[in-house]
Amino acid sequence: MSHPGTTPARFTLDPAFAVGTVDPRLYGSFVEHMGRCVYTGIYEPGHPAADADGLRQDVLELVRELGVTTVRYPGGNFVSGYRWEDSVGPREERPARLDLAWKSTETNEFGLSEFMGFCAKTGMEPMMAVNLGTRGVEDAVRLLEYCNHPGGTELSDRRIAHGDKEPFGIRMWCLGNEMDGPWQTGHKTPEEYGRLAAETARAMRQVDPGLELVACGSSSSSMPTFAAWESTVLQAAYDLVDYVSLHAYYEETDGDRDSFLASAVDMEHFIESVVATCDHVRARLKAAKRIDLSFDEWNVWYQKRPNPHHVEDWQQAPRLLEDVYTVTDAVVFGSLLIALLRHADRVTAASLAQLVNVIAPIMTEPGGAAWRQTTFYPFAQASAYGRGRVLRVEVDSPTYPTARFGEVPLLHATAVMDDETGDITVFAVNRGQTDALPLRIDLRGAGDHTLVEHLVLADSDPEAANTADRPDRVTPHTAAGTTLTDGVLHAELEPLSWNTIRLTPRRN
Repeated sequence: MSHPGTTPARFTLDPAFAVGTVDPRLYGSFVEHMGRCVYTGIYEPGHPAADADGLRQDVLELVRELGVTTVRYPGGNFVSGYRWEDSVGPREERPARLDLAWKSTETNEFGLSEFMGFCAKTGMEPMMAVNLGTRGVEDAVRLLEYCNHPGGTELSDRRIAHGDKEPFGIRMWCLGNEMDGPWQTGHKTPEEYGRLAAETARAMRQVDPGLELVACGSSSSSMPTFAAWESTVLQAAYDLVDYVSLHAYYEETDGDRDSFLASAVDMEHFIESVVATCDHVRARLKAAKRIDLSFDEWNVWYQKRPNPHHVEDWQQAPRLLEDVYTVTDAVVFGSLLIALLRHADRVTAASLAQLVNVIAPIMTEPGGAAWRQTTFYPFAQASAYGRGRVLRVEVDSPTYPTARFGEVPLLHATAVMDDETGDITVFAVNRGQTDALPLRIDLRGAGDHTLVEHLVLADSDPEAANTADRPDRVTPHTAAGTTLTDGVLHAELEPLSWNTIRLTPRRN
């Protein structure tokens, strides 16, 4: 409960004041050939739930429930050594290769056609990455021809011979991955990458002018070349690309949970800095078009924790990055979603990294069960209800001190309005760890609404998590005491909680 005299957080919603319209691609995810994301995650022939194509139907059902709209593939660092030709054709003829990125062995049993089948069965749009690490312009064009050309050429006819008569029709392509990172196979300077990205984009557009292309931005805002990298790359490729990418991961360090809960402060600053850099280049080039942002890797990821599983070099599908997410992690995760929505005018694509087993909302056991992590619920609720226009939310909230970000509001919130139905959904996080936070929302400018539901993800144990043994330990519940009277909503947000508040117009 809140302490007596706790100052309420408040804001006003008015449909006349909006940030922008949510692009469905904001609810994308990411499948990389890493750890068990693919093998024993998505794909496990012989599993009791496997279909005729070896895809786990229990996982397919959870992916559909999660509401993923796009999926980025096949990496990630993996793509910088990717030989796409190895992943097509008869499975028995596909070679096994060393994956330098994750020191694993890639069998190529699950390849390009299998990925497209996975997308078709889940209704996701594919987002393909090309290898600009060990390969370049020619390889990107050849892959594009194989995927998208109708027929009558060597590569398109090869696809048809492999059993895929219809072209894949992939519209969105990433020009490499994290090319600013020294860990990346084929790492480039910004000048080298900018020129390569421009020439690759130009060649791909000669095949299909209507593609949507993503240039690599910085691997994180802490990179020493951050902003200078974006500026240099866009100077070379501005007219040829549509997006620049952002990647960010957050974790609790040194017991500083207060700062961890404020991670979205950093994410929003990152977004605004990249927007400023893009617009500076636009002004310098006197360009008419605007570059949008593809936040195509984001999540909570405990990079500093040792792997509890024994892994040897060159294993097949080793257990890597199988983080178990707590309620606290889910609250931060939800706050990151709010940050993306609050910048929906410029962040028009995003990919949660990753989808299954590897820092993922869905977990599986080989031959066993699949279940939802705590982070599953904020994403599923945002994807289901966060469609429409993001309304401007200016929060008046009590604050709390953090070591990294100074004074931070206890309330982090956004709201989305569906103009067709008039429905409004508020997503809100209480960052406070001990006290409930009274919330007052003035909706009188939005017309007469009724309360549909107020769902909460919270737990008395901030370390509570879902596991194979207890897959439903943490699930959303209905909040008590939320009211909507005379256009004003009153609620108490539980400590350390993610909240989804749904409203619909009153129908007489």
